[in-house]
Amino acid sequence: MGVYANTVSITHYTINGDLPTQDQFLWFSGKLTNRGFRSIENSAEEISEGWVQVDRPDEASFESPSDFWRDSYLVFSLRRDQRRIPAAVLKSHSGREEGAFLAQHPNLRRTPKHKREEIREQVQVRLLTRCLPVPSLADVVWDQKSGILTLYSLGSKAIERFEEIFRATFEGLSPVVIHPFARARLLVEGSLAEKLESLNQAGSEAVSSLISDNQWLGADFMLWLLQRGVNGEGDFCICRPGHCGSGERFSAWIDDRIQFQGGGEEGGIQKVSVSGSQDSYLEAISALKGGKQITSATICMEKDENPWKLTLRGETFGFAGFKCPQVRIEQDATVDQMSEREAVFYERMYLIEQGIQMFDSLFATFLAERLGDRWGERLMAVQDWLEGK
Repeated sequence: MGVYANTVSITHYTINGDLPTQDQFLWFSGKLTNRGFRSIENSAEEISEGWVQVDRPDEASFESPSDFWRDSYLVFSLRRDQRRIPAAVLKSHSGREEGAFLAQHPNLRRTPKHKREEIREQVQVRLLTRCLPVPSLADVVWDQKSGILTLYSLGSKAIERFEEIFRATFEGLSPVVIHPFARARLLVEGSLAEKLESLNQAGSEAVSSLISDNQWLGADFMLWLLQRGVNGEGDFCICRPGHCGSGERFSAWIDDRIQFQGGGEEGGIQKVSVSGSQDSYLEAISALKGGKQITSATICMEKDENPWKLTLRGETFGFAGFKCPQVRIEQDATVDQMSEREAVFYERMYLIEQGIQMFDSLFATFLAERLGDRWGERLMAVQDWLEGK
């Protein structure tokens, strides 16, 4: 699901480090090209990985601005090609070779270990030359104006590979994932920022610690939004900068799919999933009354009759299944496809950024209440809801 898809999964980053102040095009062009993807189709290599153009995934050169630069956005893809030999196939072919070896050495009852390893390596190389590598792509959009980089993937392996190759490509720069606590830091200031830091349960500034020790932030946010929706408080105002004007109205609520996690009756961690359109939320109420916390939920947002939808992962704030109003690429032969794709890119960015602006406004509204003086009132309202009052 790349940047052109109407439904995407995204991970947001800030970038630590200083960019060059002059000749940025030449600098980015050189860095991306030096780590460009190299094809392994005509070799026996197992894996190849590097940057390619979003619109031409077979092109790994970034010689002109149109290859990767659009207004304030840098746009490129991480491509990884890998040959995979099914374990059963490798075992079968190795077994045949071992059988042939034993036939030539009747004095042996079984193949020596070192010979088995040698046969396996030879068979693997031979089979690799007969397998076509399977490509995978993860699009990257780096907004130079906001400093936010978006990776269009939530896969843990894709994220790990992206972060590794990014650091190797842009020496001195490091991507830092925008987890719940980091996002909160971006949205609050003054006394609210001080209150946020006082509630920080992490023992260090390590990203892993800030994520694992502050899971309360995502859980409280989703509980707040769920209860507000049930209580008929689903109207909100834009309060973050972006394409929508300040004060414009939109609605938001949790529905469709909610996941809970908490201690079970017999100890251990128990997970509960509630699916389908919710009416009375009886299953959700039961899970919450049982001491479980919301770990993931589908958030619906609507503005001017246009819908946005995403499944929020409470621990990391990764957006899964982020669906915006639909945009189509025209397939008409009379239309220049590259110009059409560029126009669609800007429209996609506009819609995605609108959705993120609404989400940030939603989260900022929550933080104002969670870090303010009225959180106790909200908890009482939640308790009354759970008790059916």
